[in-house]
Amino acid sequence: METIQFLMDGFLTALTWHNLLFAFIGVLIGTAVGVLPGIGPMSGVALLIPVTASMTSGLPPEQAAVSSIILLAGVYYGAMYGGSTTSILLNTPGESSSVVTTLDGYQMAKKGKAGAALSIAAIGSFVAGITSLIGLVILAEPLSNLALSFGPAEYFSLIILGLLAVSGLAGKSMTKALMMTVFGLLLGTIGIDSVSGVSRFTYDNPMLYSGIEFLTIAVGLFALGEVFKTVLEKDDGQTSETIKIKKILPTKREFKESSGAITRGSLLGFFLGILPGAGATLASFFSYILEKKISKNPKKFGQGAIEGVAGPESANNSASGGAMIPLLTLGIPGSGTTAVLLGALIMYNIQPGPLLFDEHPQVAWGLIASMFIGNVMLLILNLPLVRVFAKIIDTPKKYLLPLIIAISVFGVYAVQVTVFDIMLLIGCGVAGYFLARNDFPLAPIVLGLVLGPMLENNMRRALTGSNGDYMVFIETPISVIFLTIAFLWIVIPIVLKFRGKNVVISEEA
Repeated sequence: METIQFLMDGFLTALTWHNLLFAFIGVLIGTAVGVLPGIGPMSGVALLIPVTASMTSGLPPEQAAVSSIILLAGVYYGAMYGGSTTSILLNTPGESSSVVTTLDGYQMAKKGKAGAALSIAAIGSFVAGITSLIGLVILAEPLSNLALSFGPAEYFSLIILGLLAVSGLAGKSMTKALMMTVFGLLLGTIGIDSVSGVSRFTYDNPMLYSGIEFLTIAVGLFALGEVFKTVLEKDDGQTSETIKIKKILPTKREFKESSGAITRGSLLGFFLGILPGAGATLASFFSYILEKKISKNPKKFGQGAIEGVAGPESANNSASGGAMIPLLTLGIPGSGTTAVLLGALIMYNIQPGPLLFDEHPQVAWGLIASMFIGNVMLLILNLPLVRVFAKIIDTPKKYLLPLIIAISVFGVYAVQVTVFDIMLLIGCGVAGYFLARNDFPLAPIVLGLVLGPMLENNMRRALTGSNGDYMVFIETPISVIFLTIAFLWIVIPIVLKFRGKNVVISEEA
């Protein structure tokens, strides 16, 4: 009852006219940040901190903190909503959590189902956002304690499971998928080693000292790779027709097929979002893997399965709500964006942690209540825009391809501001085209690049704590469970494949 009373007080704070205005501005900017590749929620939130400080300069300190954090949080979860748009329409993921959406979302768009994909992404995001907030209200304290029990060994094992699970299900060949995963991990090692300070695989090129930017690789492989495919491959005598949007809203069958994926993605994303460092990227990949694994027809994934859009989109939005738990209750940011939000709170002399809900209840509960309101705003804002966004795919290729190239180049240059990254972008586009043409899956490269540094850091931390004893990874039950599942995930399909071959040979004999 006390929790409900605090939440009601939070709604009183969030429903004041200026906080409603700040929430609306936040989710509107967040949607734009998600739609435009290259900015991302972390950059968007960081850029707006000085703006919100000037906007709230005339308010009392506590009120200024509430209004500012409501706007900044709106940018965060609003970007999760908008991130699906270019992934579905242009095969251009703006951030790592949007990569999975390209696999089936873009295929749906090519089949004239862009409206259904965008609508399901918006509805799934709304359901996931509300689900994660209910979980945030009810389970904040006990789940934070559980997440705090995860050490570096457990995180290492969880990341291994994520990498092998994607490799086991991505593409037509497990061998090719594992090759791409290892290639992604190798790309993640480029740069200055954070522990020893030694440069690795930089070849004395200062541009590589900070590592390879994820955005450059992802946009090059997916967006420019698709441009090269369209330009270089012939239409086999068929006329190049503009893709038509048949329907904006999903059919009853599509609603039915996606409802289970939305529910599972919302729950999975929430629990993974609580784990610091796991975040929306891992949640979206795991959701896609889960949907493909339990599907009666897994072959349809990658061909335009609506579950492949509904699950990951729900998971990455739910993860953003789950990530607020360690931030607010423990003062531990679970992602780069929540780290920026932590800095914004500290700037207003508010320290997130166990005492936040006692010392600053207006800030904590006002923020939570505003996220409920913001999710409703996003649904109302995004569903009417589906028709507008869907028109993008109606654009003839001669106009659409330059648009994709312009968005890709602008997005990468805006982040890195170097010609080197533009050249790398073009190189990744060429590589993406040839890899995809030869059935090498692209998603494992991106996942390896994103999770590689996390994998290495957690392995080092675990080995440092155990004085180099590798047994540390099998000393805790949670770590053993993760590693066992990862092992079985790879071995079982191989065993079944060989058993199938032996059965065929014996029948022929």
